[in-house]
Amino acid sequence: MSGLDPKQAMQSSARLWDDQILPALHDYVRIPNKSPAYEPQWQANMDRAVALIEGWCRRQPIAGLTVEVVRLPNRTPVILMEILGAGPDTVLLYGHLDKQPEMTGWREGLSPWEPVRDGDRLYGRGAADDGYSSFASLAALQLVQEQKLPHARCVVLIEAGEESGSPDLPAYIEHLEARIGTPSLVICLDSGCGNYEQLWMTTSLRGIVAGNLRVEILTEGVHSGDGSGVVPSSFRILRQLLSRLDDEATGEVKLLGLHVEVPRERLEQARATAAALGDELFVRFPWVKGAGPVTHDPVALVLNRTWRPALSITGIEGLPALGSAGNVLRPYTACKISLRLPPRLDPVQASRLVKQTLEKDPPYGARVAFEGEKAATGWDAPPLAPWLAQAVARASQGCFGKPPMAFGEGGTIPFMGMLGEKFPQAQFLITGVLGPGSNAHGPNEFLHVPTGVRLTACVASVVADHFSRAAT
Repeated sequence: MSGLDPKQAMQSSARLWDDQILPALHDYVRIPNKSPAYEPQWQANMDRAVALIEGWCRRQPIAGLTVEVVRLPNRTPVILMEILGAGPDTVLLYGHLDKQPEMTGWREGLSPWEPVRDGDRLYGRGAADDGYSSFASLAALQLVQEQKLPHARCVVLIEAGEESGSPDLPAYIEHLEARIGTPSLVICLDSGCGNYEQLWMTTSLRGIVAGNLRVEILTEGVHSGDGSGVVPSSFRILRQLLSRLDDEATGEVKLLGLHVEVPRERLEQARATAAALGDELFVRFPWVKGAGPVTHDPVALVLNRTWRPALSITGIEGLPALGSAGNVLRPYTACKISLRLPPRLDPVQASRLVKQTLEKDPPYGARVAFEGEKAATGWDAPPLAPWLAQAVARASQGCFGKPPMAFGEGGTIPFMGMLGEKFPQAQFLITGVLGPGSNAHGPNEFLHVPTGVRLTACVASVVADHFSRAAT
């Protein structure tokens, strides 16, 4: 197996992060390259981010490296990098460079578009999700070459539309099929970690159905003193419809068609994760004083965020601000639904079920419409090959000083579902730096720098072990 020296790799990784990656990430955070779903005029800022990453990558002293920006008409670009290697195999490394919108509520002294280093944390939008991935992927390969160890041919693919659901990615996968090849190992750096003390592997991801639910009852607003008690409130109708989806008292999704049976192996991993993290599963969230989780059963909490559907309302329309709210019965209310789906569930069928459930038999004959915006599949990892299990264990022990952990994640990475279908024989290492408090998509997002350093060295170790696995 690998002769990678973890101590040397850690020293080199820390140097690369201090001298090169962190300065580049500071510049990256300053670019408001919001994903197209949130910014119609996305191109100028996306091009700035692409140019920053492309330039940095081209300067790296990695043997056999080529860097290209690929642009298909009317689509977000991708950065494609190839690093020549030995042997017939290919390793595919994936990340993305687009960002979520600003979100409100950033702490005083912090900003989504101005990097702030505070101890081990680098605050700013997108550094952890997922700007660091381009830099860390190449840095990991540099660590392997620095120790004069062989590695397989590597392809690094960085997309620019993941936060919009990766709508352009299938076209690029088809367009670049011959250049990507058939990877035997896929490494994704866009996931999370249960703590910052060991290497975490993501074994499953949830899918998503998202869209807008609109309820109309009047053609224009009327005086509430005149209409209330006669005209039903559009907000109350909306409440009734949402209750068709989940139980407002418990949050449990009612539609049986949105549930799946949890595999036994994933149940065992959930129990192990619950035992390892305990109360950290919920205390890491920014609760108001006196608030708490839906349950204090740690196993239930793990399953709730990994293998069970969950409904969130992420936006609302038709309600004026409090200072402008007169005594008016409003003509409509609309909300944005974000429904996380368990792995293995077909999102197209789920979206159809949600639409039928919400639109059938509208209360009071109201005009009800659900327009789906996003339907992305989840992902369940294939069984872990013995060589990869050993490689991950060695990497975590060597770089973190603790054994690795495996758990499911509650988010969605559409690329994983695509690759799982396209390359059913591939092994997957899905990991990342999004740990407790990192708050991706929300205010005060941060990257835990020591975890980035260690994770880079871990990826280097696994890539080296991948090449030498045939010797075991």
